[in-house]
Amino acid sequence: MPQKVDVSHKTVIFITIFILALWVTYLIRDLLIILFVAVIFVSALSPLVNLFVRFRLPKVLSIALTYIIIIAIVAGLIIGMLPPLIEQSSKLIVSSPSLVASFFNITNIDKTVFSSELTSLSKNLFSITLSIFDNLLAIIFLLVLTFYMLLEKDNLESRIASLFKNKEERVRRSIVKIEEKLGAWLQGQLILSLLVGILSFIGLTILNIPYALPLALIAAVMEVIPVIGPIISAIPAIFLALTISPLLSVMVAAMYLIIQQLENSLIVPQVMKRAVGLNPLIVILAIAIGSRLLGISGALLAVPIAVVFQIIAAEIIEGKEV
Repeated sequence: MPQKVDVSHKTVIFITIFILALWVTYLIRDLLIILFVAVIFVSALSPLVNLFVRFRLPKVLSIALTYIIIIAIVAGLIIGMLPPLIEQSSKLIVSSPSLVASFFNITNIDKTVFSSELTSLSKNLFSITLSIFDNLLAIIFLLVLTFYMLLEKDNLESRIASLFKNKEERVRRSIVKIEEKLGAWLQGQLILSLLVGILSFIGLTILNIPYALPLALIAAVMEVIPVIGPIISAIPAIFLALTISPLLSVMVAAMYLIIQQLENSLIVPQVMKRAVGLNPLIVILAIAIGSRLLGISGALLAVPIAVVFQIIAAEIIEGKEV
């Protein structure tokens, strides 16, 4: 005789609320990504803000000074790099059809088709402009959100900790630990990207590879994605060198390999080990899952998200220091 399974109304309500919560989370995933990035920025900028506060400056002024310093540094780098970057990038875009054609031995007809496809892509100026405008609004929103989160940081920590009765101190310690890890991750990542970009530019310039600056910038940006990023960033430079000579492509590949080995053996252990401390296998799995769920943004944020989960799991399940 089949047994009757009773499902209480509380269970039905819980399952319904859980499904609705997942659906809402999916709908606002872009906002949640911006919020998490703001948390990372708050964690990275807090030490500098606290330094100004220790000099008896008001917190609002301390945050404003921190913003001014960061914006001045970024603006200086952009002003210094922008003219040669635009020049070299423009030449690279213009010459890319002929480079691809020479590499694959494409016929003149195929060259015309390839060039027409490139031209049709360049005509989508409106959609490109709209995308840039959307990204600019997102950046402004991120900066404003980070400002107010820095201003209300202590209150936010207290309110989150107060949600866990009889565990406030433990939760507060976990929050501080997460902030330290996320801040150290971002600071370490910026150092790694800067060093890899400089080393790539020096190496490409020594090997007399054209468009060294945009290729080095690609290497610096792709450094944000651990394990996979450096491999992807080497492909355009190797391909470009291969259009000149096979020997040169081997030399470029060797250069990237040397930089990668130098990074893995010297730079990363010193800069990132204490900051993250994740197993390489976990890093690869986190990047794969993040990219599948959230695309490029998921791949970029996979490591800091894994760090947060690691700390929470250690506190809840193991109850030991990370």
